[in-house]
Amino acid sequence: MTVNRRAFLSSTAAALALLAASPKFALAQTTPERGGTLRVALDQAISVIHPLLTRVNPEYLATELLYSNLTRLTTKMEVEPDLATAWQSNDELTVWTFTLREGLKFHDGAPCTSEDVVATFEAILNPDVASSARNNVGPIEKIEAVDPVTLRFTLTEPYADLPAALAFNSARIIPASVARGDLNSLRSTANGTGPFKLVSYEPDRLMVVERNPDFYDPARPYLDRIELHVFPDLGAQTSSLLSGDIDLVATIGPNHYMRLDGQQGVNVLRAASGQFCNVNFGTDLPPFNDVRLRKALALTVDREAMVDFMTEGFGTKGNDTPINESYPFFAPVTQRERDIEAAKALLAEAGYPNGIEVELIASDRPALRSQLAVALKDMAKEAGITINVVTMPHATYLDQVWTKGSFYVGFYNMQPTPDAIFKLLFTSDAAWNETRWNNPKFDDLVKRARATTAVDERTKLYTEAQALMTEEVPSIIPAFFDVLGAKRDWVDGYEIHPRGSVYRLDFAWLTAASPTRKG
Repeated sequence: MTVNRRAFLSSTAAALALLAASPKFALAQTTPERGGTLRVALDQAISVIHPLLTRVNPEYLATELLYSNLTRLTTKMEVEPDLATAWQSNDELTVWTFTLREGLKFHDGAPCTSEDVVATFEAILNPDVASSARNNVGPIEKIEAVDPVTLRFTLTEPYADLPAALAFNSARIIPASVARGDLNSLRSTANGTGPFKLVSYEPDRLMVVERNPDFYDPARPYLDRIELHVFPDLGAQTSSLLSGDIDLVATIGPNHYMRLDGQQGVNVLRAASGQFCNVNFGTDLPPFNDVRLRKALALTVDREAMVDFMTEGFGTKGNDTPINESYPFFAPVTQRERDIEAAKALLAEAGYPNGIEVELIASDRPALRSQLAVALKDMAKEAGITINVVTMPHATYLDQVWTKGSFYVGFYNMQPTPDAIFKLLFTSDAAWNETRWNNPKFDDLVKRARATTAVDERTKLYTEAQALMTEEVPSIIPAFFDVLGAKRDWVDGYEIHPRGSVYRLDFAWLTAASPTRKG
């Protein structure tokens, strides 16, 4: 029997739907237990619970509990069903049809149908709403409700990654009555189809949710209740986990990871990730419009030392592209190594035989940005490049430097696919083209890769794209960071996600060893 792509995509999604409906698939090792309250520590306030306007990881976690997407990402970065159980495309990858689960309900008991999904995406694509999802859900031209459980997306160009793109953190499905009515009401209230319902919300201190009895999977969530506690003091966060007052720390740094490692009753968590800090060049203005200068700076970087210095060893070497082994379609190109003599020669060719002095700007959050700037300053000195590091408050950096500066430090979570990170930062039409790099050959490689589902062809095209980035160096990417967290050993079913912004707490449960908590 011949299986074409459309049949394959459809049958795969259907199979995953069946598997996802069974807790034994995700948690094959042990049997989940029902009930209990999970206490989670966060290192930042949950300033926003509007699901289309979230920006940082604690906000992504909060809305993931309350809402659903059409699709979601497993910890292996595979696409699996969420509200949609199946999807298929036409041969040109320009028209996609999604099928919703039957009997979906919002938290207020109202049905969730394809009309709600259409209204949600109309809001996301409305520039007046200013949703971060607008540039991340794919080249959507039109969305139609074919019937109550069937949706049709028409795209402006072929796009193989649409199912993955619809798992984006700020593409949660909301009721049509809200999407076409009072959207601002979502800043303080919630009415999703997610595994938990909102009980209370204090942005700087605590958010509480309780189990949604009408969640589409009758087996999940296993927990009765989750409390998200905000801990601006990272030391206090770690101490609370050690004392057992907190069950799970969503994200920790290397120092706290090492403090917790080996402590009785605590499990540290670690996942290799495509999360990175980078040094961006304004490639449209002197002096960094000269690729020889950009490459000279890249050749001064000791990447092994950067991994040790910036990640305390909890990371991997970068090669001046945003793709590493954590992504699908990754294929390694020749690793760039430190070569001071080659850097000096390129500097001389670029017109700086006696060296050059430049200013590098870093935000104060996270601290890794300024650490990277200082390390680069020390490494570049030997080649005759004098770097003056300027650190500024994050709000000032966002307002005055980000996407505007000529030499500054960025920081990014791992994205769902190579296409997503390339289109976010490095194509000429990238939503956040920080470097103003405009390379038609690179754009064409990315465009061709998103227009095919052939794995070998996509790998070939993405490999060429990575090699071109390494050659032209619009940005130095010296290292990738692992995602780190920790939990008490009475928490089961939870895996840390390489994306850094996905949590899947509807799969977590508390064992009989957990302390009894009053609701």
